[in-house]
Amino acid sequence: MASFEARTATQPDRITVFLAGDCDLTARERLTAVLLDAVSRCDVVFADVAQVGFLDSTGVHSLVTAYHAAQGRGGRLYVTGAAGAVAAVLELTGLDALLRAPAEQSTEKGRHA
Repeated sequence: MASFEARTATQPDRITVFLAGDCDLTARERLTAVLLDAVSRCDVVFADVAQVGFLDSTGVHSLVTAYHAAQGRGGRLYVTGAAGAVAAVLELTGLDALLRAPAEQSTEKGRHA
């Protein structure tokens, strides 16, 4: 089982949370805590999941919890870097569209034109 890691990078206009490993039950508390901390400190938060190998329902729950917390304070949470099984989970749950960053949304629209 891959371990879970999270680190944040703060820019003037956003916080990026870099996630790695498995976002599952064993990582739930830390994942939720790091995301909630980020959305409480900044209006725009990007969760980079490029290094996440596994995302289960508890990981999805953490993302949804942070999304609602961000929305509640007028902010936004976006997920970037999803690939493979993680992208499939996000697509299956509809979170791919809900948490897609603005540049990715316009790119996606251009593909369907």
